[in-house]
Amino acid sequence: MKRQYRELSDETKAKISQSMRGRSKTISHKEAISNGLKDYWKTIPNKPTTDNKVG
Repeated sequence: MKRQYRELSDETKAKISQSMRGRSKTISHKEAISNGLKDYWKTIPNKPTTDNKVG
């Protein structure tokens, strides 16, 4: 299932953080991950808010 919006719940963020603890990566691997995620997040829109009412 592909993500529709950027926002995640705090519970989901905590689960991801916990699962990633203790893992080490090389500097080049970290840079590759960073560049890939930057490109990915450019394609995901922000969730629309109801505060932007016109009228």
